[in-house]
Amino acid sequence: MPIVAQSTETTDWVSRFADEVIEESERRAPGKPVVVASGLSPSGPIHLGNLREVMTPHLVADEIRRRGHEVRHLISWDDYDRYRKVPNGVEGTDASWAEHIGKPLTSVPAPAGSPYPNWAEHFKAAMVASLAELGVEFDGISQTAQYTSGVYREQILHAMKHRGDIDAILEQYRTKKAPAKKQQSQKPVDDAELEAEAGSGAAEEDDGSSGSAGYFPYKPFCAHCGKDLTTVTAYDDDTTELTYVCTEDGFTETVLLSEFNRGKLVWKVDWPMRWAYEGVIFEPSGVDHSSPGSSFQVGGQIVGIFGGERPIGPMYAFVGISGMAKMSSSKGGVPTPGDALQIMEPQLLRWLYARRRPNQSFKIAFDQEIQRLYDEWDKLDAKVTDGSALPADLAAHSRAVRTAAGELPRTPRPMPYRTLASVADITAGDEDQSLRILSELDPANPLSTLDEVRPRLDKAEAWINTHVPADQRTIVRDEPDTELLKSLDEPSQQSLRLLRDGLADHWSLDGLSHLVYGVPKVQAGFSADATAKELPPEIKTAQRTFFALLYHLLVGRDTGPRLPTLLLAVGQDRVRRLLGE
Repeated sequence: MPIVAQSTETTDWVSRFADEVIEESERRAPGKPVVVASGLSPSGPIHLGNLREVMTPHLVADEIRRRGHEVRHLISWDDYDRYRKVPNGVEGTDASWAEHIGKPLTSVPAPAGSPYPNWAEHFKAAMVASLAELGVEFDGISQTAQYTSGVYREQILHAMKHRGDIDAILEQYRTKKAPAKKQQSQKPVDDAELEAEAGSGAAEEDDGSSGSAGYFPYKPFCAHCGKDLTTVTAYDDDTTELTYVCTEDGFTETVLLSEFNRGKLVWKVDWPMRWAYEGVIFEPSGVDHSSPGSSFQVGGQIVGIFGGERPIGPMYAFVGISGMAKMSSSKGGVPTPGDALQIMEPQLLRWLYARRRPNQSFKIAFDQEIQRLYDEWDKLDAKVTDGSALPADLAAHSRAVRTAAGELPRTPRPMPYRTLASVADITAGDEDQSLRILSELDPANPLSTLDEVRPRLDKAEAWINTHVPADQRTIVRDEPDTELLKSLDEPSQQSLRLLRDGLADHWSLDGLSHLVYGVPKVQAGFSADATAKELPPEIKTAQRTFFALLYHLLVGRDTGPRLPTLLLAVGQDRVRRLLGE
């Protein structure tokens, strides 16, 4: 496999990591596929912060594929982790679910009404569907399947044999002073394991169990209650005979670890074991792993016990939602990739992750800001088409619209998102009305079917229906506001006459834009074509006053959708009637 020193097409952060990963793979495993990895815990809804754990290696892997190399992107489903708490915001759960705490996620029933066999599969399924829509190619690995089938048996026995060495590494960090401030975390691994900080006493679930029998980096699941509330009380290296006791119900059992498949290595040992087992070259980690004693830092030493090396990879920063605080999959109630894909096309969501370096935080908008993001995306799309996009922007655009496998499906005729949202709002989803209005936006090139503006239209409609409060929805008046019309002074009445007189000749999106902005100019004695530089500042005030009057007469409020779109939606005859003709 040849080493490509530098991508010839782009010099963005993705390409720079791809250069480094290819070189490192050649050093560690020449001639073998490049391995990048992500880890996701289906302990609850897998949210948009977790998605950065996947998108960062996906984008790097895709760049490496574009260069002709073979790549494996592994997603380890940490479905053998313990069920820690009942997430908020998950339907069909209540306090009775607490009885399952301590069991593997795959041994917990799915939420009520789910078609899936267990808790882990329920939350995994939604993420798999989203990744397919996003064009993410990966090899999924169930840790339940790996552990219960004995795949890791040699690694478990090796860890137990070298438990003294592992304990010595962990002890270096147990004696350190805990950091003063805890970093925000979005690394989708077991919550308690992540929250264990250096010097905090290191929870048993994180480091392993220590007692009179010594330290052990392995946790059996109790044969009686199925939980991991167990302590290893004896172990023989020669025979692999292991005895444990369950602190939940007092059950005790002696097994041969060489034949036993109902348990797992503790997280700070499990993770580096997998790095070595899979030959992982690149894996990102959350900012919480930058502190001493974190899983990534400690794992960098423990991995040597298994004959491997720690992967290279960046610390990735926080992903926020407009108006929302830190996300936590264990708490629930935070947006998932599926939620985002209901209201935005996959290209836009991919672009949000591709355009920012992993160490840069960013927000994903579910409020009005989504319209501005779409405007920005469409402007970039136009620059790419006309060849004026900057190299880094061009690279981010390319990674958003296609993968090494080809172009992602896209809207054939991508009209502005805010326009489509306004039409969906005004028509309440009526397809005949929507087609009429959208066809009139550009009379010279009318739509023949709404399929030309799908799926963007469907995304915009979903946003209107799920994220715009009812009191902000647009309801066009049924009858004219006669009291308001009677109270208008002559200049206001003149402005309405000028608008009504111009409707027929300006009945298109561009034409109506020119008309509504032009009426106050003409009233003030200027040409309707006069530019802002040619006009006094008070013209802007007159325009705002005129717009507010139109909104009141059409929808009974001070504001609403863009007036040209609103006028087209209402239709000429109804506009004339509501404006007093």
